[in-house]
Amino acid sequence: MSNIKEKEPLFSAKIAKTFLGPLNLNNPITVQILGICSSLAVTVQLKPALIMALSVTIVTGFSNLIISIMRNSIPSRIRIIVQLVVIATLVIIVDQALKAYVYDVSKKLSVFVGLIITNCILMGRLEAYAMANKPWPSFVDGIGNGIGYGMILVIVAFFRELLGSGKILGMSVIPDSFYQAGYENNGLMILPPMALVTIGVIIWIHRSWKKSLIEK
Repeated sequence: MSNIKEKEPLFSAKIAKTFLGPLNLNNPITVQILGICSSLAVTVQLKPALIMALSVTIVTGFSNLIISIMRNSIPSRIRIIVQLVVIATLVIIVDQALKAYVYDVSKKLSVFVGLIITNCILMGRLEAYAMANKPWPSFVDGIGNGIGYGMILVIVAFFRELLGSGKILGMSVIPDSFYQAGYENNGLMILPPMALVTIGVIIWIHRSWKKSLIEK
């Protein structure tokens, strides 16, 4: 009998579950209740939310990959410091790229890109997954959690920009006839508390759809 272990396929059912879990039953925002703070600040308009979602996905994916590669050589006592250095380096690279290619969005996101380093999702995935798994599954886990986070960000920003400003990606979509008939943009939607309310509604809809998420 051969003792050689068969290699796990690159796109196995386990990998698919790792990727899809954060998009639904293990979503970082609606289920794990992580990363809420940044979602309140960057969802006034859809464009910054899309850029933020992409930035967090890149940082989450590659920080998981790098830490997983290094996991067996990182002394336990300084692992948090090493994780922070990796995250901070990736955040700086993303921040500089935004300033170089989408400077207007970079100004709108302001300090929030820098604050990606404090996003609970990042440290949570490094500690809970990357430190105990191989590089490829860890990379997929990071990308999945980044997309799961970004998905909620984009949904919230879509409704806030549409109802608060009557626009999508900066373009007016509410017909003038609506305004002439008395329709007014809801200014309350562009205030941070309404992001929290919108996320609450999404969590309520998600748990009504997936009854297994309701705590007993």
